[in-house]
Amino acid sequence: MARVKGGTNTTKRRKNILAMTKGYRFARSKKTKAAREAIFHAGKYAFAHRRDKKNDFRRLWNVRINAGLDTMGETLSYSKFIGALKKSNIALNRKMLSALAEQSPATFAKVVSKVK
Repeated sequence: MARVKGGTNTTKRRKNILAMTKGYRFARSKKTKAAREAIFHAGKYAFAHRRDKKNDFRRLWNVRINAGLDTMGETLSYSKFIGALKKSNIALNRKMLSALAEQSPATFAKVVSKVK
């Protein structure tokens, strides 16, 4: 049988890996083995941090809502405010509430007065 040389496939595979690591520093952008490891780690971090991003934003919204309550001089804390919202069946999510608190405090004040 004739000998099969895999030069073209190897080159293509190597070029694809190195294309993914374009912009990485040192050996990670030039050497195949280091580049493959960098891609695997980057994938793990990307997956984990997509989840973390959701938590980070929720935390930010909570801080903004609490700050909005503080500037109004309310004795209402964040947790009591959210509980009161649920009791009064006002279905505004934290993202919307934080946007109101930051961009239109007058509307946010109306929502707070409804809750009380």
